[in-house]
Amino acid sequence: MHVGIPTGVHVVCSRAGRVLLLRRAGTGFFDGLFSLPGGHVEPGESVLAAARRELREETGLVVEEGALVWLGVVHRSSDTNRIDFFVGAERFAGEAQIREPDKCDRLEWHDALALPACTVDYVRRALGAGPGPWILELGWEGARAP
Repeated sequence: MHVGIPTGVHVVCSRAGRVLLLRRAGTGFFDGLFSLPGGHVEPGESVLAAARRELREETGLVVEEGALVWLGVVHRSSDTNRIDFFVGAERFAGEAQIREPDKCDRLEWHDALALPACTVDYVRRALGAGPGPWILELGWEGARAP
């Protein structure tokens, strides 16, 4: 039996050199660490549609699909084999707020060059990979990564 690889999407919302980060809480997955808005791509959903949906669900921010730019992909070995897409958004509407308090306990804008020490490692490495496009393989024997 062939099992699919979980696919995630992360949205890098940037404003004046700062990126929006959420601190995970109550999920059992990276709790206490900062990450980007995002989540799983649902069956039948495109990556960009998932990015727009997750951003709206988690922060209330609204972004048009045409305002999203492809940044890169992380193929990582975690609790399972995972693929995470990263997209950027510099134009969005609304004011960011915590919309899922059962999954997040803080929402903050941070300097992209001075991320909190308690940032999810693969997110930190993706944000440090540059403007893109890029591909990182993390956690695999012999994988190359910055």
